[in-house]
Amino acid sequence: MPDISLTVIIVLCLAALAAGWVDAVVGGGGLLLLPALLLGLPNSGSAAQYALGTNKAVAIVGTTGAAVTYARKAPVDVRTAVRIGLAALAGSTAGAFVATGMSTEVLKPVVMVVLLGVGAFVIMKPAFGNAPSTEPVAPRRVLAAIGLAGLGVGFYDGLVGPGTGTFLVLALTALLHLDLVRASATAKIVNCCTNAGALATFAWKGTVFWQLAALMAVFNLVGGMVGAHTALKRGSGFVRIVLLTVVFTLVAKMAYDFWL
Repeated sequence: MPDISLTVIIVLCLAALAAGWVDAVVGGGGLLLLPALLLGLPNSGSAAQYALGTNKAVAIVGTTGAAVTYARKAPVDVRTAVRIGLAALAGSTAGAFVATGMSTEVLKPVVMVVLLGVGAFVIMKPAFGNAPSTEPVAPRRVLAAIGLAGLGVGFYDGLVGPGTGTFLVLALTALLHLDLVRASATAKIVNCCTNAGALATFAWKGTVFWQLAALMAVFNLVGGMVGAHTALKRGSGFVRIVLLTVVFTLVAKMAYDFWL
């Protein structure tokens, strides 16, 4: 356990709870959890690597809980999700190796720019993800999803992490013509694989605070299961609202922290 105060531990656990809920609804729980870890962990030259590693150890628990909850209620193509997930596993493992040399300052502008792109895309496509296509998914679209949502987003997940679930939801909705709820359910299965690949790398590098992660994971699991139930109950319109709210709130906060 790192040398941090009880107050900071409580704040980190609450951040894990909120991140689990957000991640289950629309993805991007790491956008709450990773900044909290970057601020809460002791400042040192390896703070970014420990924040990334601990984030993965926490997130994989909440993501798995959300995936199980979705699978029981939503019609998910598990076979396709697993194929994309295996590609994502390879991508995230490679990304995590690259990430071990990154500093905290590199993470902030990268995440902020990516967030702005996500928000702009969703605003310009108001009907995006409101209704699934009734036509069968063409094999070329599945292959594209394996390459983009699997290898591409998986690499990003291992490299940086925050927003991975959101990018998966967007990619799966666009490529496989899913509604936002089914895309969220599929993304959770894929995200389990990306988290596993990245976590294995960070564990091998020894950059995980396991005791802190175990404590935060309990809160993340509860948030993830509650979030999945909320998304299933409220539908795609609600997911879209949460997506835009999360994206622009975090863009504003990170811009404030970076420039002011």
